[in-house]
Amino acid sequence: MRLSYVRELDEYPTGARRMKILTMAVLAILIGSYEGQIAPVVPLLLKDLNMSLATYGAVSGTAAVAGAIASILGGRLTDRIGRVRLLIPLMALTAVCCFAMTLVQSPRDLLIARIVLAFVDGVAMASTAPLIRDFSPRMGRAQAFGFWTWGPVGANFLAAAVAAWTLPIFDDSWRSQFVIMGCFSLVISVVIAFNIADLSPELRARIQHTERAATQVVDLRQPPRIRSLFVRRNIWAHVIGISLWLVLYITLSLFGQTMLVGALGISSAEASTIMAAFWSLNLITLIVTGRLSDRFQLRKPFTLGGTIAAVLVTAYLAVSLGQEGVSTGTLMVVGALLGGSLGIAYAPWMANYSEDAEDADPRLQGTAWGLFGFLTKGIAVIGLLVIPHVVEATNWQTWLFVALGCLVLFIPAILLFNGPWRRAAPVPAAVAVGKAEG
Repeated sequence: MRLSYVRELDEYPTGARRMKILTMAVLAILIGSYEGQIAPVVPLLLKDLNMSLATYGAVSGTAAVAGAIASILGGRLTDRIGRVRLLIPLMALTAVCCFAMTLVQSPRDLLIARIVLAFVDGVAMASTAPLIRDFSPRMGRAQAFGFWTWGPVGANFLAAAVAAWTLPIFDDSWRSQFVIMGCFSLVISVVIAFNIADLSPELRARIQHTERAATQVVDLRQPPRIRSLFVRRNIWAHVIGISLWLVLYITLSLFGQTMLVGALGISSAEASTIMAAFWSLNLITLIVTGRLSDRFQLRKPFTLGGTIAAVLVTAYLAVSLGQEGVSTGTLMVVGALLGGSLGIAYAPWMANYSEDAEDADPRLQGTAWGLFGFLTKGIAVIGLLVIPHVVEATNWQTWLFVALGCLVLFIPAILLFNGPWRRAAPVPAAVAVGKAEG
């Protein structure tokens, strides 16, 4: 039975109609990611709840475990029952969870609230990356995933910018940020519900090269098998490689402001300003590089180049954290360069992963991206449990060097991904036999 809010398309949409649905998917991941943001208020939260950094790590780590399980579950469900049917009601529920965060009075309350939010949000957001794949032909997929990444990345920027602007207005009350989140989320969720749609199962089973050219690569009479994903070496390279790459990203996402405050003694507002610069250039390079990757139909060269640049900038930042008198301006420039480098690598990688999983079975996109969500939250769990102890035993500089090492280890994995290293030469026009012989 089709639910009233589910609009299922039997013909692949083109032009403005397709772009509108893609925009709704991007807004959905933005809202879901923004609702989970807590980094800008962690210093205030620790003080108000009399909570240590290690306790916060344990609370957030437990919530991340719930989110990781939810991502795997949501990935399988979105392949089986459809994207929109799962997404719409759960988006409304996550907004309610944001308002519930204002009732937190103790670390125990925080644990319960974060677990519930993480689980509901994990299941809901598992539909968004498959929606991007469904409505982005391969000729434009890297740019589409660049916009999708505006969700988690844009949420970091949005949370940092809103906190820097509104915390002084509300006397540094961390609860104010969750009221803002809840209101913003409810409004946008209603907009998404009226404008998003889903593809029929038959359309989801195709590989869409352009808006009008598609390939059917699976027998619809046979059910999709997860094994078809994991017998492929390139999928394992993606899975293991991105797990290492994410260590630095998760560190900056979860502890960016806290790291700057603890290592340099600056204020929370200044730290949020620096992180806003980081996410700003990241947002730009995600789209610009995604467009270039699609234009040349190359993924791996961009991923490799961006990662090497990120390695160099991270090394400089790690050294800078051990020095005194580093100016806010310098940190903003370094942070922006690091964000830009990571953006260059990320959008082409997402398109590469989607296409490699699609080659195994287009019907398993939800499962593949559910696994990615599991990995993202799994690395977050490790970070939340390990980072505070490493920092307390040593310092933030030491941990940043650890993250740098993980980033370096991602480079060999790129060599195992499918896809060309250089743009294919244009096929010369056929020469008439009579003219060739003459």
